[in-house]
Amino acid sequence: MPVVNWLKKRLVVIAGLLTLGYLLLPNVIVTVFSFNKPKGRFNYEWQQFSLDAWKQPCGVADMCGSLSISLRIAALATIGATVLGTMIAFALVRYRFRARGAVNSLIFLPMAMPEVVMAASLLTLFLNMGAQLGFYTILIAHIMFCLSFVVTAVKARVMSMDPRLEEAARDLYAGPVQTFVRVTLPIAAPGIAAGALLSFALSFDDFIITNFNAGSTVTFPMFVWGSAQRGTPVQINVIGTAMFLVAVLLVLVSMLVNNRRNRQKA
Repeated sequence: MPVVNWLKKRLVVIAGLLTLGYLLLPNVIVTVFSFNKPKGRFNYEWQQFSLDAWKQPCGVADMCGSLSISLRIAALATIGATVLGTMIAFALVRYRFRARGAVNSLIFLPMAMPEVVMAASLLTLFLNMGAQLGFYTILIAHIMFCLSFVVTAVKARVMSMDPRLEEAARDLYAGPVQTFVRVTLPIAAPGIAAGALLSFALSFDDFIITNFNAGSTVTFPMFVWGSAQRGTPVQINVIGTAMFLVAVLLVLVSMLVNNRRNRQKA
């Protein structure tokens, strides 16, 4: 009975930890195999501990080049989608205009539509326009599907804002720009940051839409897919582990900053 009671009290925590462990298991496997030294072309079985791949992360031809392309596209797509998505979110929440309901519905289409349908549609659009497939067609496509996620994140944050804060700023003779910079933007910042981080992750990780509209440009996911056909270099695991560690570090830094702010407010 004491064991049963203990489990009942901690059931939610245990379920959460098990779910988190299940989600992180692929990352653990990728990290472990980044220290492997396979005998053949495929890095699927543990053979021998080695730091060779970590010492030469760009030892595979064209891998770091594709990584650089993916990072540049993800960064530019994040900036474009965040700026446009933030403005759209404020317009949908703060203003009443004709076809507002239709715009609200259309915003969710890229999130609900299968990626292969969007990829084929964008490819048809680019071909009909006579556009040359490559870096910029990928960038346009990524901004388009990232836009919905930014609008959703920022819109939720703006809808929860207390309008009396902005009214108080105006009562204290703050102009529209000053009110936006000092009051509105800091309150909306968490939603904007969430949308931006989500956009970067989705853009960097995308394969289907990119593959349709890339032309001869090879991004990192496309390089990984191509490598899997003829051999999987350990350096792919190294890059994956490094990206995961950077994401964890950003989360930890964000938590530390929030905790410090909360202590200062208290």
